[in-house]
Amino acid sequence: MKIVVIGGTGLIGSKTVEKLRQQGHEAIAAAPNTGVDTITGAGLDAALADADAVIDVSNSPTLDERTAMDFFQTAGRNLAAAEAKAGVRHHVALSVVGTARLQDSGYFRAKLAQEQLIKASPIPWTIVHATQFFEFLRGIAGSATEGDVVRLPHARFQPMAAQDVAEAVAQAALAGPARDTIEIAGPEDFYMDELVARVLAWDKDPRRVIADPEAPYFGLRIDNGSLMPGARARLGATGFDWWVANVPPPAKK
Repeated sequence: MKIVVIGGTGLIGSKTVEKLRQQGHEAIAAAPNTGVDTITGAGLDAALADADAVIDVSNSPTLDERTAMDFFQTAGRNLAAAEAKAGVRHHVALSVVGTARLQDSGYFRAKLAQEQLIKASPIPWTIVHATQFFEFLRGIAGSATEGDVVRLPHARFQPMAAQDVAEAVAQAALAGPARDTIEIAGPEDFYMDELVARVLAWDKDPRRVIADPEAPYFGLRIDNGSLMPGARARLGATGFDWWVANVPPPAKK
């Protein structure tokens, strides 16, 4: 199969391309740095020519509602038009567990708008809702840091490794259109403040993590159900203990 991965040079996209190629498929990494821009449409028709499926793991450059809404709607419309022109038979999109519950956030309103565009498109589709990535834990800490203190809600979540997200979206593309939303998550659930504290301890980071019921998660008030998947979620194989010991943190810029 020829499968075009939109956002194919990023964290999830690059791993998805690699997994598909290992299985003998023609996987195209489509991103502005490879000459494919879903906002301007540049390179899109050429990349999608003869494609069987498209996997979209791209993301807005910021969490700002106007920027995110413009990104997801413009990219979504351009992708749908190019897919229809190329005869693409399956569109897979990566989204977030809890999107419909997190509508106090402008970013998640934009994600919901993206999903609605996909469902309204004539292209057969599958939406994959993933929980937070282990690779995102240090970013969560950074967003909640005040001086040497990290204030986070004591709320449950079930994060997963980026490699398992890539595996799931690749398999969704190969399985054919579900015309449904699939949830994926890590094999274990945690409290956010406690898991972030474990990452910082592993890094020998001196910041202290404090559980604060008033602390927001990227501007949102969350509870124990906000970020958790449903009982039928498909679980990744990578546990946190293995991940933190074996996946190096990103290089400091």
